Amino acid sequence: MDVLVEEAVDGSCPLLWRAGDAWLAGGTTLFAEPRPGLRRLRDLAGFGWPALTVAEDGIEVAATCTVAELLAFAETPDGPWPSGRALIAHCCRAFSSSFKVWNTATVGGNLCTALPAGPMISLMVALRATLRLMGLDGREREVAARRFVTGAGRTVLLPGELLRSALLPAAALREPHTVRRVSTHPWGRSVALVTGSRDPVSGACTVTVTAATARPVSVSFSRVPAAPQLRRVLLDSLTPDVLFEDPHGRADWRRHLALVLAEEVRTELTERR
Repeated sequence: MDVLVEEAVDGSCPLLWRAGDAWLAGGTTLFAEPRPGLRRLRDLAGFGWPALTVAEDGIEVAATCTVAELLAFAETPDGPWPSGRALIAHCCRAFSSSFKVWNTATVGGNLCTALPAGPMISLMVALRATLRLMGLDGREREVAARRFVTGAGRTVLLPGELLRSALLPAAALREPHTVRRVSTHPWGRSVALVTGSRDPVSGACTVTVTAATARPVSVSFSRVPAAPQLRRVLLDSLTPDVLFEDPHGRADWRRHLALVLAEEVRTELTERR
């Protein structure tokens, strides 16, 4: 019988990485399906990262921050950045699981699993987050959230590299945001999720499609576009190689939903000028 070994790590010395190793945060996805090649878990809890660090220039969300902790911050009365926190709360509640899982599932785990329906992917891209990645030798690099997921189950992470945290800029948190989502069940995974934001100063607008696609698709405009323009740009971007299809929905149906939701997002951003 195979034996799975768990090791605590604290970052005090470089780690030796070998085939069959995996980082462990909450483990809700890691243990959700058979993983016959897994041999050793490296527990991130030993790093002791604070879940959330709030400053004037934004929020640093640790990879080990749980969904419940992030949601609690978002729903704190009279907190900073009400529009950004409303978006955070909406994405937290888009998890296809119960509140019990939210107390264990982590932000970083959802990002690194890179499922198209991952709501933390939608959140980080919508808020223009910068992700801090850390190698086995402790060296760090940064990558824009919109470039982190490259396909269903695929990210830019190198072997042994881990996600340290996500930096949410205050400028993005202050912007007006709107979000629309479709799932096959109130507690089911998203089959299409569209977010929109508008810069209150320049009027620039960004619309992002996730869940219907294997990786996030963002389109930007110098101002909120007219309906035909948005539809045309999205049709050019939602190509067959980007659209996602599984037993929860066909690719053409997901594209249709994305277009419908994007128009609702566009309309709301126009009305909130």
